[in-house]
Amino acid sequence: MANIPTRVLTRITKGLKRFQPIIKSARARDLNESDTVTIITDLISEVLGYDKYTEVTSELAIRGSYCDLAIKVEGNIEFLIEVKAIGMELKESHIRQAVNYAANQGIEWVVLTNAITWRIFRIGFGKPISRELICEFDLLSLDPKSATDMEPLFLITREALPKSALDAYHAQRQATNRFILAAVILTEPVLKIIRREVRRLSPGVRIDLAEIEQVLEREVIKRDVLQGDQAEKALRKARAKAKA
Repeated sequence: MANIPTRVLTRITKGLKRFQPIIKSARARDLNESDTVTIITDLISEVLGYDKYTEVTSELAIRGSYCDLAIKVEGNIEFLIEVKAIGMELKESHIRQAVNYAANQGIEWVVLTNAITWRIFRIGFGKPISRELICEFDLLSLDPKSATDMEPLFLITREALPKSALDAYHAQRQATNRFILAAVILTEPVLKIIRREVRRLSPGVRIDLAEIEQVLEREVIKRDVLQGDQAEKALRKARAKAKA
């Protein structure tokens, strides 16, 4: 969990208590996108701590298209915020649009929101351009009394920028993502531990590592975490470290 300064936590908590009823009312009235942007702009200022006159840019032009909001601090665009109307469900097309904005500008972070659902993406600038959802939360479900619930909001506050909180959070997720964990389980040191424990349960039974690995791959670990680029990279990394 991120170490949230007390004054920042107090501001986030008070701000959330103030904005949750506003957003509930806006949802009931089915506000349009423009009015939703207005609410979010105020929230960015009062809850996240940005100066809405100097650090929040609206309708940022990127190669002929426009992104709803951008956080710009000391001349650098820190992340983009693509806003949809409060009653609109966030869809794949909205994500692609926001990612395209970021990729064209070389911006690593994108927030997609309809004021209720918030999704934070990290953009990868390889070929092809990739995106990774690192955090998602429902703002109306957050408990202002819970410091843990406040962490997602802290990640995108003004105070979190110098701490590189988003990068740290992403690194933490990477270290414990499903591909890495599956790959670690299939390394020789872990397979040996599993074999040892199985032998303890069934004394005298002959079990080799290949048999354990085969059962894990076919019957225990979900197939989707063993296939694809992410799985292959994780397995190479885990096996290299295991041999080191």
